[in-house]
Amino acid sequence: MSETHSYSLRLPYGEHRIACVVRPSFGRSRKSIAIHVEPDGRVLVDAPSAAPVSAVRAAIVRRLGWIYRQRTEAQRRLDLVTPREYVSGETLHYLGRRYRLKLVRDGAFEQVRLSGGYIEVPAARGVPSARIRELLEEWYRRRANVVLRERVEAVARKLRWIEQPPAVIVRAMRRQWGSCSPSGKITLNTMLVRASRESIDYVILHELCHLREHNHGPKFFRLLRTHMPGWQRVKTRLDDGAAAILSG
Repeated sequence: MSETHSYSLRLPYGEHRIACVVRPSFGRSRKSIAIHVEPDGRVLVDAPSAAPVSAVRAAIVRRLGWIYRQRTEAQRRLDLVTPREYVSGETLHYLGRRYRLKLVRDGAFEQVRLSGGYIEVPAARGVPSARIRELLEEWYRRRANVVLRERVEAVARKLRWIEQPPAVIVRAMRRQWGSCSPSGKITLNTMLVRASRESIDYVILHELCHLREHNHGPKFFRLLRTHMPGWQRVKTRLDDGAAAILSG
């Protein structure tokens, strides 16, 4: 993407100070400043590279009330997530569906598997919860490498500007569902495989649109809307469920 280096601003709001990361971009129109509050509460600001810091600061100040409310709601959702204990009966997510964790003690199989409404994990009696977590994370990684690559190929086939699917990296990421490098390489979060197929396709389409529009300007969003008219609804649902999905 054609961007200069990001920088941070900290702005007072009542007794709070709100940190914002500003991402300048050469491709944005001069007056186009977009503010996003991520599911984890981070505030990201996309601004034209030519915009002075004073103009960016003024745009943020005008929306501080909205930013504060969005951050508060994000924190509320995170607070509702119960720490996982990795015991039978806990809820797990896979492709947008909820499954129950089932620890199987009889040694009938060796790897994690889907069975009806359960994700079954082979676990001898007394095995520590850390080992259960390792087995589940390994299974999610394997499924993500298959499912996400398949969806990239499927979505890319529908886009005229892509002659062949881009290189894809699937790895754990703490703060992003996906990203697109300046060289056109797509990176997707392993945990995305826990979200619905519609949400997966939205994230992939978002990154593939960057192969044509290397910023978050009006042309980018028109492109996104053309290929997924209801993308805002899908993004909202993904963001609202992010805390539960990321926890399992």
